[in-house]
Amino acid sequence: MESFSKKKVIVVGAGPVGALSALYFSHAGWEVEVYELRGDLRLPENLSLNFSKSINLALSERGINGLRNLGDGGKLLDEVLAETIPMYGRMIHTGVPGEKGESQKYDVHGRVCLFIRSADRGRLNVQLLDALALKDVKLFFYHGLRGLNLDANMAEFEKISGTGERVTVRADLIIGADGAHSATRRLLQKSVRMYYEQVYIETLWQEYEIPPDEETGDFKIDANHLHIWPKKDFMFIAIPSIVCSPPPIWGHDKTFTCTLFMEQWRFDTIGESREDLLSFFRENFEEVVDLVGEDSLVEQYLNHQKLPLISIKCRPYHYKDRCVIVGDAAHAMVPFYGQGMNAGFEDVSVLFEHIKAHPNSLAYALASYSAYRMPDGHMINELAMQNHIEMRATVTSKAYLLRKAIEEALYAYVPWLGVRTMYSMVSFSNIRYTEVVNRTRRQRKWLNAAAMALLVGGIMGGLWGVNRLGLRKMGWLRMVKGWFR
Repeated sequence: MESFSKKKVIVVGAGPVGALSALYFSHAGWEVEVYELRGDLRLPENLSLNFSKSINLALSERGINGLRNLGDGGKLLDEVLAETIPMYGRMIHTGVPGEKGESQKYDVHGRVCLFIRSADRGRLNVQLLDALALKDVKLFFYHGLRGLNLDANMAEFEKISGTGERVTVRADLIIGADGAHSATRRLLQKSVRMYYEQVYIETLWQEYEIPPDEETGDFKIDANHLHIWPKKDFMFIAIPSIVCSPPPIWGHDKTFTCTLFMEQWRFDTIGESREDLLSFFRENFEEVVDLVGEDSLVEQYLNHQKLPLISIKCRPYHYKDRCVIVGDAAHAMVPFYGQGMNAGFEDVSVLFEHIKAHPNSLAYALASYSAYRMPDGHMINELAMQNHIEMRATVTSKAYLLRKAIEEALYAYVPWLGVRTMYSMVSFSNIRYTEVVNRTRRQRKWLNAAAMALLVGGIMGGLWGVNRLGLRKMGWLRMVKGWFR
């Protein structure tokens, strides 16, 4: 029988998913070492690293469940949730100053259990690293993965700081949690005939900040919503930032972290002209200009990077009993469903379910995990792409709002039908992503059929009424009957 209790695992990547992976293995009794290309985020001098250059996180049920299943009695989960802000819905803005936004609750019946949480990525990462420090886990920063000899259970790292010395480490298992541009995945491809698909979308993203109100010191807009200024082909969003301790290192006092999602050619058209920039924002996001301030808006636009968005699919996720990739390393996605980190945390939880289900064979456990999880990884990639269109355009559609209201009403008042919105199943449940899509397709077919039946019934009822009124002589009945032949 294979024993996992005294085996050694190397985790490549100390981001949120890598840190959670290390915690799971540590709680399971493994010897754990974590290797990170960048510096320790817990140190103030490292705040300018790419750790913090990411879109604010939306923590939802899948991510929460990943923390819940860690096995620490919920201690870490409680600490994380204490430093988040609930967002009960989307606030859709026209962009006109003084015009109140339209609130689209995640649950139209106001049930307080249905909300997502705004979390500061850097702060969450530190909480996970602090939890690792309490365990017998060794952390190695400024170590870049340079080679893998998986059949020999060996990994080679280069010390980025100092002399560039290379060190070789042996481990029974290597976990690749090193992000979208994963070195683990790239080296894994030398051992696995891997299907790999990478797409950069036309949209770029740029981060902004809305400061607190100067008079009150409070948020300038409602802090319990995800704010969206949709413009069909591009959009501006704002997510509340929580006050974290110890200030001023962590968090922003009553600010909003904002993102402009826009095509490259629009950025190029604006260029570096203050006049063109303000003209563009006045035309499309006039309210944002007043919230950010003209001078600050120009300063942030000129100094903040305009970064690409990547979507990655691959398979398989593993090699024998030696290596497996999780999180963005396995399925990097665009951020429009807010599921990147949530899916990564779910990866770790699901991986351990398979390890526990196959205690006699780590090779079988990894193969089982890879086969099970890959369809869900691909599916959430596609859903994230689709939600880009919904956020920037469809959220203002009357057809979208009507369908959402009908699905929510059926879920609330006729729950035995099992009708739920796709967003609700993705964000507020742990139903597999593939099953979410299958259920959504089935229920929309059923709803469409029911709507058609109601329409036909209404027409036939109307015709019966016409017949009863004795208006057959007008020939309407024969004409309409002909439509259905």
